[in-house]
Amino acid sequence: MFRIGIDLGGSKIEGIVLAPNGDEVFRKRIETERERGHLHILGRIQTLYTELARNIDSAPHTFGIGTPGAISRRTGLLKNSNTLCLNGEPLKTQLEDLLGRKIEIQNDANCFAMAEALHGAGKGKNLVFGIIMGTGCGGGIVYKGEVITGPQSIAGEWGHTSIDPNGPTCYCGHRGCVETFISGGGAEARYTEKYGEKKSFAEIEAAYRAGEPRATEFMKFFFQKFGRSLANLIDVLDPDVVVIGGGVSKMQSLYKDGVAEVAKEVFSDSLETSIVENKLGDSAGVIGAALVGV
Repeated sequence: MFRIGIDLGGSKIEGIVLAPNGDEVFRKRIETERERGHLHILGRIQTLYTELARNIDSAPHTFGIGTPGAISRRTGLLKNSNTLCLNGEPLKTQLEDLLGRKIEIQNDANCFAMAEALHGAGKGKNLVFGIIMGTGCGGGIVYKGEVITGPQSIAGEWGHTSIDPNGPTCYCGHRGCVETFISGGGAEARYTEKYGEKKSFAEIEAAYRAGEPRATEFMKFFFQKFGRSLANLIDVLDPDVVVIGGGVSKMQSLYKDGVAEVAKEVFSDSLETSIVENKLGDSAGVIGAALVGV
């Protein structure tokens, strides 16, 4: 059966059609236009889905959507999305009514983890933890090819575990979340806070590679926070592999200096969990959405 997936982001909506053998048939990206509200976004999804289905002559297919946040099992409403106009809305019900079919909606990090577990850097492993280190920090757990969501649909939300109760306030309302330290956005904020200078994460990392003292000092702090964050996760989950995605994942020193800090912190005499860069890049989210569809 064909698979259709849509990756619903704050700035773009990407769709893909996969053939029964997993090959890509068609892909398209459009703007989200979230400033026009949640009903407009629903219309954008409908338009894109119609075009995707048309490319396979509406042959039988599954359909899944990946998006930041999750559907609350208690209320059926979307929660924790950074596209704020969607929070508190019955997104799944509205889309099923609009499209006249069943759909599956999963957190975008779960979709990333699923794609990497089945077709990427985690292929062949039983327990895969996929983390996204970009503007924020997300995570997803895949065990033997199935996404683990949990009764509150928050399994894998590693970015909102606290590693410093006196740390910076996170948008979620808590203090010292992992996201406030080692996401791209969090690292930039901490750099500005410490040195009174605004730099992008890419600029900080380039200065670090060039041996600039300030950047070297800061990245030592960054790697220590990364090590503690990931060691806490590994101590609980003990995954076969951790696959890293998002803009920060492209920093190659993460897999040497960062992993060395994980090894120092983990509750074991050796670090056996592989910590690797993703293989599917920006495609992981939309491929994962197609893979989780119903």
